[in-house]
Amino acid sequence: MILSMTGFGRGIASSPERKITVEIKSLNSKQLDLFMRVPSCFRELEIDARTRIAPALERGKVEMTAAVEHTEPTSNATLNLPVIESYRAQVEEMAARLGIEPPADWYATLLRLPDTLQTKVEEIHPVDRDAFFEAACAAVDALTDFRITEGRKLYDFFCDKIANIGSLLSQVEPFEKSRIEKIRQRLEEQLASLRSIDYDKGRLEQELIFYIEKLDVSEEKLRLRSHLDYFLDTLGEPEGPRPEAGQGKKLGFIAQEMGREINTLGSKSNNAEMQKIVVRMKDELEQIKEQVLNVL
Repeated sequence: MILSMTGFGRGIASSPERKITVEIKSLNSKQLDLFMRVPSCFRELEIDARTRIAPALERGKVEMTAAVEHTEPTSNATLNLPVIESYRAQVEEMAARLGIEPPADWYATLLRLPDTLQTKVEEIHPVDRDAFFEAACAAVDALTDFRITEGRKLYDFFCDKIANIGSLLSQVEPFEKSRIEKIRQRLEEQLASLRSIDYDKGRLEQELIFYIEKLDVSEEKLRLRSHLDYFLDTLGEPEGPRPEAGQGKKLGFIAQEMGREINTLGSKSNNAEMQKIVVRMKDELEQIKEQVLNVL
């Protein structure tokens, strides 16, 4: 089986006071590029979270987002009463000295002054820590399931494209012999027109054989067919075991070798119909190369 690098997963876990939701999105990338966006209270768990989930992600541009909801009404901000009392005393003293009226709205006046609100640093309890990692692992599992589903679609796509290239390769065969005969006939006609020149027919035959051998595409066809089979073997079965890391890179290398054989086949074709078939094979191969970038 193959896995796609593209995926999405969500995991939810709860503690007595918090509901934690973790979402993971993944796109294709050559290496693992993991970006984490978590609340400040869970910032200290970021390194541990990376260590836990990175082996399962393997490759891709991954963004992990965590959100926390309090299940019970709570607030980390409290009024700093000693500071507020000090501010009021100072404002009343100022008003008395300057002979002005004290403010009509004490609340608005005092609460605008600095340090009137105290914000406590949220502490992570062990149950919150466990809930965070539980949600993160659930999100990774959901992401993996998504990747497997997308991998099945890629598998069907690749099998279809490989079959198309194989079918086009079979269509080359009828044109091979006819093009050789046409080349031989054209050369003989051109030499026949040069009646005043005497030439060695035995040497001409040797040169024709050498020229025709250079145009022979049997080896290219054999190697291309071998690469097609190897590509399918590397894909494995759609419901098979999870592949080893780097399978997408391996498929990319095989696709490059297929491209070399198709290009050589085109350069040796010397036939308009064969050139058309080669162009169609290149089109199918280009679609394979585009989607191979999404394979894990």
